[in-house]
Amino acid sequence: MTWLIGIGGLALGLIIGVLVASRLNASPSRIRELETQIRQLTDTHAEYKDSVSDHFSMTAELVQHMTESYRDVYQHLASGAQDLCSNEVASKLLPTESDAVFEATGNAEESNPLIPPRDYAAKQSPDQKGALAEDFGIEKTKPVNDEEIPIQQSK
Repeated sequence: MTWLIGIGGLALGLIIGVLVASRLNASPSRIRELETQIRQLTDTHAEYKDSVSDHFSMTAELVQHMTESYRDVYQHLASGAQDLCSNEVASKLLPTESDAVFEATGNAEESNPLIPPRDYAAKQSPDQKGALAEDFGIEKTKPVNDEEIPIQQSK
């Protein structure tokens, strides 16, 4: 009887093993299909990357052209203001140099006394507690005894 149960278990194990192996075993046609799909996805991704690169390259060129056109319009306005208006009015409207608007604004930082807000509180001394400390701004007081607290009687 034990031999019969052992042989039956072995047969059942073989059947389950064959079924699992057939499910896991990929056929060569499936492998070729997956390889083709991977190649197509890789090609599509490469085309997309090229498209994005071309888009931003064209955007950079257009912005450059727009800047040049704006510079030309500004120079035209500046020369027109100098020719058509009095010197006093022209100097108020536009700077004397035609490219003054397009130059780097390195001097703006020196002439601008505004300081941007900080995301931290400045300390007055290195020993001072920071604003995020648990006891920041809390003054230490003497502990109060229970004897000193007046007890109010309820009515």
